[in-house]
Amino acid sequence: MGKKIVVLLLVFGYSYAYAQTDSAVNQSLVKSITNERYNALIKGLDLDNMAAVAELNHYPMPDKVLKYKKQLDLSPAQSSKITAINTELHRKRVEMGGNIITNEKKLDDLFKTRKVDEGIIIFYTNRYGLYQGEIRNAILQACYKTEELLSEGQIKQLETLENHK
Repeated sequence: MGKKIVVLLLVFGYSYAYAQTDSAVNQSLVKSITNERYNALIKGLDLDNMAAVAELNHYPMPDKVLKYKKQLDLSPAQSSKITAINTELHRKRVEMGGNIITNEKKLDDLFKTRKVDEGIIIFYTNRYGLYQGEIRNAILQACYKTEELLSEGQIKQLETLENHK
């Protein structure tokens, strides 16, 4: 009897722990978008490293600068402006992520109901490209604007901090 209770408690505990971690992940509403990508799109995360060209050329992401604002000795004005840049970037990424999800859902519905033709496919795939371009533009603009607010020494310090994390 005691072993059964222990086993039941272990099973219940595992199920509860799994449910807790799983609840943080939203299930994709579109079968062609993985749960990971779906969650990234609705949360405004970048799975594609769209900032690479900027960061490799010393134009930092605003969120990385804000992460080290004390070590970089950001002035209140710098901090305020970079926070505004970061907030707008996040808003844009969430907005475009929602558009991508809606667009993909529409494509799925059109294929499912067999209402596609060449023109419809061209239209929706080009829209997808526009949304991706909007996200990339927002990211690269944010990096550009952030770099303009930092001194050369702050950028070097940030890169040192990022390399030693």
